[in-house]
Amino acid sequence: MLKPARKKEKDPEGRMPLADHLRELRNRLAKALLAIVLVTVVAAFYYNDIINFLTKPILDSVGCTKSFAELTNSTAQSQSCARITINGLLAPFTLALQVSLMTGVVFASPVWLYQLWAFVAPGLHRHEKKYAYGFVASGVPLFLAGGFFAYKVLPTTAKVLIGFTPHDVDNLLPLDDLLQLVTRMVIVFGLSFELPLLLIMLNLTGILSGRRMLGWWRGMILGITIFAAVATPSTDPPTMLALAVPIWVLYFGAVLFALGNDRRKRRREEAGPGDDEASELDLTPEDIGEIESVNASRALPEQTGTDRVNGYDDAT
Repeated sequence: MLKPARKKEKDPEGRMPLADHLRELRNRLAKALLAIVLVTVVAAFYYNDIINFLTKPILDSVGCTKSFAELTNSTAQSQSCARITINGLLAPFTLALQVSLMTGVVFASPVWLYQLWAFVAPGLHRHEKKYAYGFVASGVPLFLAGGFFAYKVLPTTAKVLIGFTPHDVDNLLPLDDLLQLVTRMVIVFGLSFELPLLLIMLNLTGILSGRRMLGWWRGMILGITIFAAVATPSTDPPTMLALAVPIWVLYFGAVLFALGNDRRKRRREEAGPGDDEASELDLTPEDIGEIESVNASRALPEQTGTDRVNGYDDAT
């Protein structure tokens, strides 16, 4: 009988040949793509509900869905409104694929993020794995918070942009352009909320100190304000401040965390290593002559005579 093949033992440090690395990368990419495809197929059955969810804030604020009493109002007549349109025979099908795929990528993110983490983790040290866990655990909620914040700011942004439309003119807004605007704002707001987390990670790894971060506060406020003015599609101050103010708060929160972490590091260094920690080795190079003199002083005294001592001579 043939003996079953023995499984190869994994290297505790995550080392493996290049062919095994490529094979593992292929398997993890296949699992990530399979998860995205499955979620995309499920989302395709509900793409109408997804589109309505994304466009509802804008339609509620600037949509041409006013009642007869509102239309007869002079104030309502002076305000422009937008109508969502779709152009082309294949446009609805293409739009459904885009919305479904975007939903699949977003909702399958736990799977492909885990696959990415599982591929990178074996090559990391223990403290690097701890930091990476904290980065993933904090990064996802921050990104979702930024996206939700952008979703709430969309009505104000739409009112400002539609306000440039001439009076008594309806604005025909293509649905694909609207979805691109919503997606861009969600991604920009979500990534901007990750800035404090990046600063904290640089501080934990010892690259950036809290005192230096605090010294940048004037430049950071100016830079965040300019970024908010460029990132937001509208030019009104409320929308710009709606993005800038939360990032200011998160930035100063990261500075406070970094200052506390630096203070804790200094106290730990002043206290010295604990009972269960190894002290640091002195790797300072020494002169060879000093080492030989120390070794000579520690050597046993030579015997002056040739007589054996306790039955042993110098050689034995």
